[in-house]
Amino acid sequence: MDTLTLLAAAFFLPLFPLSLVFNALLARVQQPLLRACLMLVWPQIGLTILAAQGVPISDWVVPWAIFTAALYGLRLLTVREMGIWTGLLATSTWALLWLLVADRDLPWVTLSLSLPLVLLVFVAAALTRRFGAAYGGLAANQVTGLPRLASVLTLGLLAATATPLFPGFAVLLHLLLVATLAHALAILSIWLLWSWAGMRLLQGFLVGSPPEQPLADIGLPALWVWSLLLLALLGAGVLLMEGWV
Repeated sequence: MDTLTLLAAAFFLPLFPLSLVFNALLARVQQPLLRACLMLVWPQIGLTILAAQGVPISDWVVPWAIFTAALYGLRLLTVREMGIWTGLLATSTWALLWLLVADRDLPWVTLSLSLPLVLLVFVAAALTRRFGAAYGGLAANQVTGLPRLASVLTLGLLAATATPLFPGFAVLLHLLLVATLAHALAILSIWLLWSWAGMRLLQGFLVGSPPEQPLADIGLPALWVWSLLLLALLGAGVLLMEGWV
């Protein structure tokens, strides 16, 4: 693979430091629908570039990808604002796709990994409308008074951080089965960072007493849409495990 094509693909399947561009762009886009489209389209452009090239990547790209995923996994531990947090998790997740470039179903796998991130984008927007910001410390213990939103927030974070039986879990499990010992240990560490950061973020929203003055929860139509999306993701995760494990 020539250097120009590699850099172009690494721009859209973000590898550090090219990943800085995606996160800076995501931070400037405030409209939830545009942010969601960016989450869905950005990695697919990288996959299209790789598919058009049609040659294997160099072996040294894999350590670069694992380093990027680990770096952004560590950064997740320092962030409490959900919009920024979601962008960092997206970068960490998509970097690991470089370990799967030979898989012909990778566009669908990428979509299944991006959809939980899209869900978090809309959850962050719902939190911002109610509390002024989707910041874990600012809205601490208040989301408990919004049971529907709290449920979607919890399940969305679990889906995004590769909890069984969601697609991310199937992808990581597959990578562990085919990776070298050193790479497998690194992937397990990244998975631990995701889970740790997700629980820290969730704690900032849910731990504590309900608010004294109740706020409007999300409506039933939105709850049904998000619930169906989560069920579809569970089904996708099961199918991926059946095909890979």
